[in-house]
Amino acid sequence: MLRCSTFVPAMAPASDKTPGFCRDCLAEQKGEARRCHACGSPRLVRHQELYDLTLAHIDCDAFYAAVEKRDNPELADKPVIIGGGKRGVVSTACYIARIHGVRSAMPMFKALEACPQAVVIRPDMEKYVAVGRQVRALMQELTPLVQPLSIDEAFLELGGTERLHHDPPARTLAKFARRVEKEIGITVSVGLSYCKFLAKVASDLQKPRGFSVIGREEAVAFLAPRPVTTIWGVGKAFAATLEADGIRTVGQLQQMEENDLMRRYGSIGQRLSRLSRGIDDREVHANDPAKSVSAETTFFDDISRYDDLVPILRNLSEKVSWRLKKSGIAGRTVVLKMKTADFKSRTRNRRLEDPTQLADKIFRTGLDLLEKETDGTKFRLIGIGVTDLGDAGRADPPDLIDRQSGRRAAAEAAMDKLRDKFGKGTVETGYTFGGKGNR
Repeated sequence: MLRCSTFVPAMAPASDKTPGFCRDCLAEQKGEARRCHACGSPRLVRHQELYDLTLAHIDCDAFYAAVEKRDNPELADKPVIIGGGKRGVVSTACYIARIHGVRSAMPMFKALEACPQAVVIRPDMEKYVAVGRQVRALMQELTPLVQPLSIDEAFLELGGTERLHHDPPARTLAKFARRVEKEIGITVSVGLSYCKFLAKVASDLQKPRGFSVIGREEAVAFLAPRPVTTIWGVGKAFAATLEADGIRTVGQLQQMEENDLMRRYGSIGQRLSRLSRGIDDREVHANDPAKSVSAETTFFDDISRYDDLVPILRNLSEKVSWRLKKSGIAGRTVVLKMKTADFKSRTRNRRLEDPTQLADKIFRTGLDLLEKETDGTKFRLIGIGVTDLGDAGRADPPDLIDRQSGRRAAAEAAMDKLRDKFGKGTVETGYTFGGKGNR
């Protein structure tokens, strides 16, 4: 069952002059009533700055799990975990599973210990990408200033859109959330504020189906009692460093001078100072380019032999290549990622002479990097990707040294055509034939 939620951290109680509306019927609200005077819904939103704020963060609720539940109604009331195998990690857990303690990035064996009755589904990224594009298309009907952060979340700047939508941004966002539920069959949470940092904080406050508002007037007081991990970039390790210095809350950072924070913590000290006070001047930029394209897999059993890792690397290289080609981009630096049996990460990279989209070039570069790492060490994960992304127009010029590269590129182009026409499994290389690359 979906939980209705609205969080408004207003500094003063609602009054007849506090703007508000019902998120279900959109009727304007007055006074302090807890239910809509028109339809009786408890999903009300009120805030002194409600109609002055224009920057939003929209986040799909338990996205992968929500899509699977939409497509299979029998899963509606069951705990669902999206992940793979006993050696994998949780990609997403529905809210029922989260009640049992399941969290994203948790090892699968721990997730199943916490919620043994969960239904486990392997990720279907093509389906999720398709649904993500549907949501994105609806966002772009609201404003051209949509800055995606991932497949299921984005910042939106709706300043100046009132004449287009005949409504202030807050009401336009409420209509958008209702439209996503009706037309796409999943839910979103909305955070509305005056800056990116607080819009993102707001969208996380009351998921699922949340609509939370943080205004300028209350920002400092709202942040003060919250843990330092509320601030973007403060993870567990850095939080431990701050705690060792006696700093646990954002309010403690607010009491410190910026110069002192910079002397202690370097460049991140300035970020701590500014964000703790709700100062964030970053603007919403449409279509910010991705920084990397990658693919990785966690093994069911640890693997140490080079010959066993080669077909897996080839399969992952083909996935990266396919994503690059579909997006019309290319990468210049190939990155190999490995994780040992004792969870230690290794990252190796090599910059190419020219950008590439080719699975062959990504794979061969990855092989060179892999060969130096296969010394008997057991690995539980391997990944390959590219960074330094740019337009594909300059990718993969003829190689005058490696004469065979042109033939391999032509063969790859022929395979791509067959796969586009008949499906990805239509044709394979000798490296992956027989399923060796799909462990």
